Amino acid sequence: MIRRYPRFVPGAGWLLLAAACCCAPVFAQQWPAKPLRIIVPFPPGQGADLVGRLFAERLTASLGQQVIVENRPGAGSMLGTEYAAKAPGDGYTLLIGGTSALVINPHLYPKLGYDTLRDFAPISNLASLPMVICVNLAFPARSIPDLIRIAKRRPGDLTYGSSGNGSADHLTQALFASTVGVKLTHVPYKGSVASMTDLIGGQIVMATATPPGAVPYVRAGQVRALGVTALVRSPFLPDVPTLDEQGVKGFDVVAWAGLVAPAKTPAPILDRLNAEVVGALKTPEVHKRFQDLSMVEIGDSRAHFGEFLKSELVTWGKAVKASGAAVE
Repeated sequence: MIRRYPRFVPGAGWLLLAAACCCAPVFAQQWPAKPLRIIVPFPPGQGADLVGRLFAERLTASLGQQVIVENRPGAGSMLGTEYAAKAPGDGYTLLIGGTSALVINPHLYPKLGYDTLRDFAPISNLASLPMVICVNLAFPARSIPDLIRIAKRRPGDLTYGSSGNGSADHLTQALFASTVGVKLTHVPYKGSVASMTDLIGGQIVMATATPPGAVPYVRAGQVRALGVTALVRSPFLPDVPTLDEQGVKGFDVVAWAGLVAPAKTPAPILDRLNAEVVGALKTPEVHKRFQDLSMVEIGDSRAHFGEFLKSELVTWGKAVKASGAAVE
């Protein structure tokens, strides 16, 4: 049998490559041709859900297609995040990803069903959520140095609550204890509301929450805020100094919520989405909504958010190690 091979045509490979490179811009020009969905890996009503619905409304108006929020909670945000990671990279599925889903879970779960850097393309970081370290009103500490002194005199006696083992607030407090050289006892709860409730009631000494979870209790005089874990003060609690200001130099641990897409989403679509999101964050309406939620808007570039994800994976990896957190 004579095997016949296709005749080589000089330049044909380059023509095919050029045609392939042209497909993405053409596809992007036709996008969006149908409704989009934003996957939120949490139940309705939580912070990520509120942010997702806010941007779904803004993107619906600017893109001319309906943008729907699809809540897929479960397994500490892993179910919805894995679902989004495996969705087609066609520009019609987005994910509100945050600290736990994208940079904490990879260090807690060795068989995680997604890889943050491999499976997702960054669009923009949306909201900054520094932690606020709070104590029960009966506890004598009035500052972070007070807290450290008391903790060193009473190793293991001081209890701190969190929204669950391996959560951002758990790891923040564990990293704090490791950094300043004190021993604290962790009491995990099913959610930040439960831990703050027991903090108010005196069942625990200390708890940490993001501004949306902490500010109402601090303003109502139900708990005492000792410090903010970012390098700059929170505009929602301007009288509360940072840990860095109080001698814990360089302590900078901040939760956040960002918008990502499946990794193979065409770059022109990602660029368009970034422009739409950043533009929305600059409007007075969105700014006011963020203020109402006690969140600071970000709106960075795709490249900056990508580098941020890499650095956050390192930061939270250290926090997981310091906490000794393990999957239960």
